[in-house]
Amino acid sequence: MPTVIDDTEIHQIVQNVVHQVLGTAERGQSSASTSSTRKIVAIGADHGGFELKETLKNDLNSLGFDVMDVGTVSKEAVDYPDFAHAVAQSVGTGKAWRGIMIDGAGIGSCIVANKVPGVRAGMAYDVSSAINSREHNDTNVLTLGAGLIGVNLAKQIVKTWLTTEFGGDRHAKRVDKIKAVERQYLK
Repeated sequence: MPTVIDDTEIHQIVQNVVHQVLGTAERGQSSASTSSTRKIVAIGADHGGFELKETLKNDLNSLGFDVMDVGTVSKEAVDYPDFAHAVAQSVGTGKAWRGIMIDGAGIGSCIVANKVPGVRAGMAYDVSSAINSREHNDTNVLTLGAGLIGVNLAKQIVKTWLTTEFGGDRHAKRVDKIKAVERQYLK
């Protein structure tokens, strides 16, 4: 049975894609939220990242974002590629503005997420790497290693990553080259 999408959802998806492509917010909107439309952050985790995911969901809401939780729902063992793919697909299709994926080390999820067209995932292990991934690479998916960083550091990384703008200028040329490589393999 085909999935039915209503006009409002189609309108929101188109707006998200246009804003992602143009790198702009609608006129008069703040970068984090608006009175009528809040930006959606998809978040997922495997069993090793479940507790951190639950903690970060509350922080995301308090920062003014809507949260799309793609799982997992417990500490029962699961496979990180399933959830990393769900987060990345949400971003790649425009259903989410950005995505965050948490597993034990963050590496495997980063690899999976970068297989999805339109996604530029980066793993951050400190505030500097979060800033660099946004300013230089315009990442739209963040991966974290729950086994490598503590809760307070994770909160700082997420807040920094979500509020850091893409630097553009000389970095835009390099991000365009990343996109060109991706297009070569989408044929």
